[in-house]
Amino acid sequence: MECVREYQLRNVSSHCSISEMDDYDLSKLLDKPDKPRLNIERQRSFDERSLSELSIGLSRALDAYETAYSPGRSALDTPVSSARNSFEPHPMVADAWEALRRSLVFFRDQPVGTIAAYDHASEEVLNYDQVFVRDFVPSALAFLMNGEPEIVKNFLLKTLQLQGWEKRIDRFKLGEGAMPASFKVLHDPDRKTDTIVADFGESAIGRVAPVDSGFWWIILLRAYTKSTGDLSLAETPECQKGMRLILSLCLSEGFDTFPTLLCADGCSMIDRRMGIYGYPIEIQALFFMALRCALVMLKHDTEGKEFIERIVKRLHALSFHMRSYFWLDFQQLNDIYRYKTEEYSHTAVNKFNVIPDSISDWVFDFMPTRGGYFIGNVSPARMDMRWFALGNCVAILSCLATAEQAAAIMDLIEARWDELVGEMPMKICYPAIESHEWRIVTGCDPKNTRWSYHNGGSWPVLLWLLTAACIKTGRIQIARRAIDLAESRLLKDSWPEYYDGKLGRYIGKQARKFQTWSIAGYLVAKMMLEDPSHLGMISLEEDKQMKPLIKRSSSWTC
Repeated sequence: MECVREYQLRNVSSHCSISEMDDYDLSKLLDKPDKPRLNIERQRSFDERSLSELSIGLSRALDAYETAYSPGRSALDTPVSSARNSFEPHPMVADAWEALRRSLVFFRDQPVGTIAAYDHASEEVLNYDQVFVRDFVPSALAFLMNGEPEIVKNFLLKTLQLQGWEKRIDRFKLGEGAMPASFKVLHDPDRKTDTIVADFGESAIGRVAPVDSGFWWIILLRAYTKSTGDLSLAETPECQKGMRLILSLCLSEGFDTFPTLLCADGCSMIDRRMGIYGYPIEIQALFFMALRCALVMLKHDTEGKEFIERIVKRLHALSFHMRSYFWLDFQQLNDIYRYKTEEYSHTAVNKFNVIPDSISDWVFDFMPTRGGYFIGNVSPARMDMRWFALGNCVAILSCLATAEQAAAIMDLIEARWDELVGEMPMKICYPAIESHEWRIVTGCDPKNTRWSYHNGGSWPVLLWLLTAACIKTGRIQIARRAIDLAESRLLKDSWPEYYDGKLGRYIGKQARKFQTWSIAGYLVAKMMLEDPSHLGMISLEEDKQMKPLIKRSSSWTC
């Protein structure tokens, strides 16, 4: 904690920070000596309008918007400040930047990340004074959008170094490509030395290694590349090897008959036991996005080509599997409700032998006539039909969701606003599990009681993902409404980690204050809404070459 320093907001000249190259053309520029900063045009997501056109349209719309909403940035002089964006910033913005800079962690006088929370009032520090890979992503995006890429570059290189460490837990060696969940910088003032201690799961609650860290690292490397136009970091031998090691872990062939990734409970943002063992949507969406990001950054050398071929094959299979079997809408729910069981051979309609009586009653009332979403898990005899926010938002950003599915997800959020957003964006999952089911699924975890923490709690950090998904699907009004809700409470409540209750009305019973990703998530949402071109850092366009028509087998429907 004593390593945290004040960092003044840097003045940044107006420039466009997104490379215009099509995602799948990035590799063609790896060997070029000049590294241009160009402007990307988005296509399908904005009804064939470019980002620049959307940005102008947004500016005009925001001019007409009531004066209570002021997303501005001019006073902070963050990127692309201009006359058309000359709004008065919301008072929370300056406070958020100050709080974010207080969370910076330094290693040998270089900023390498942000701690999870800066809550001096909390009696237990636990691991909230560490730099988490997944937690740093919104902080990194905020710094990139503010024209401060060095912090992100330092983080990427430092975690890459940690990946190379030998990882042993109780005499068992983890895979070489595993990325740490978190790391801590220890300062020795007497010897004037800094030391890093990394956690690969051996110290985590539940002793579960993070599957998502490697995926977030690849996604963030691409965000850095897109933001700066600097291809040199991604093409270094170290980064190329780091990506290949991560891919080796998740592309390995075994006994699994599904292209999805088998994962343990607690391996992702939901890092407590919550019944997500199997093929959780969050991991599958991040897996898909990381594969697509790696595809554009891997060099076409001997080693790279082998992985590129494996990625392309996996993406085809994974996209078909997810869009077909994880997707749920009114019609699909009705089909499942009428399933027959004990079907054998490739002609089976009920491929996973799901018993219709196992469908929870809540889903029938929850499912609107118009709308749909990717369910939480699909495995033999089991469909976890809970809504998970991160997985569905990442599915939109990565184009795992088709354009129609992305629109349906946004329709669902609008139709079920009270359940999924309520008074604080937004529910990490819905609904909460209760009573006897809660005892069995969570192991009586007192932190995961109903409508709290990972069990239906509301997490402000998800605001940036919701905003990004809204911009990509052209549903800006949803993002505005969510940001307005956050601005009514977040600063006053000292930036809590999460909120409790069905509507998210109460500060979480064990929530840390000044939670860094709550702060950064708000800043990223604000900056993206003001300048939608920032979306290019974290969003992918549909790859037309990889998009065969999704046709279920004739046996899928009766």
